[in-house]
Amino acid sequence: VRVAGPDAEGYLQRLLSNDVAALATGDSCEALLLTPKARVMAPMCVLRRGADDFLLLTEPELGETLRAGLVRMRFAAKVEIELEEHESFLLLGAGEGGVPNRDYGVPAIEVLDSSPPKGMPEVGEDELEALRIEAGTPRFGREIDERVLPAEAGLVERAVSLDKSCFPGQEPIARLHYRGHANRGLRVLRLEGTEPPSPDEEILFGDKPVGRITSAVARDGEVVALGYVRAEVPADAELRVGEVLARPVH
Repeated sequence: VRVAGPDAEGYLQRLLSNDVAALATGDSCEALLLTPKARVMAPMCVLRRGADDFLLLTEPELGETLRAGLVRMRFAAKVEIELEEHESFLLLGAGEGGVPNRDYGVPAIEVLDSSPPKGMPEVGEDELEALRIEAGTPRFGREIDERVLPAEAGLVERAVSLDKSCFPGQEPIARLHYRGHANRGLRVLRLEGTEPPSPDEEILFGDKPVGRITSAVARDGEVVALGYVRAEVPADAELRVGEVLARPVH
């Protein structure tokens, strides 16, 4: 989604969770568009292409949701808000000229409107998904939905500025950050076997349900999974998903 015009910086600064005004041209940051109750409407990477030109990179299925949400809150701001379609590839390892990506636990950049160099080995979808899970990175539609607060998904540390001016959802985020704690959080688990559990399958501590699976994929003779687990459950607790042992990854 392209946001451009003389009021673009101030407009985005008022609506998004991170400090986009601090970005220099060519820099980027992660951010969220939130409801007033701090539910995530769309996660994104904000790329500043110029003084008054920003590109908001989000999931393909969220482009129209993000555009519509921004238009609805535009009021009298002098900005253009338009969908843009780009093709990109993800380069794992050191690289230059792309948008930094921290989703996979290794240095990576996303390169827009270009093709990968010929002969470069490709990473399969399951391998990439395993890297995301092992990095503990939440994904919209899996770990992020209307049931989840940013703090529960680990998004405050990576996509929220607690020092900037007000934005929708700031009050509940700040209240939880300074006066309380999230009741649950994401944990990376390794499961025995090669059959990934279904999303929302219960995570058990003894016989007590303490969470739910959100993502899982088979890798190297076992299953790696992400799931929400209640905060009071010890980090080294022996958990189960159905009859399968789930070991925490530290």
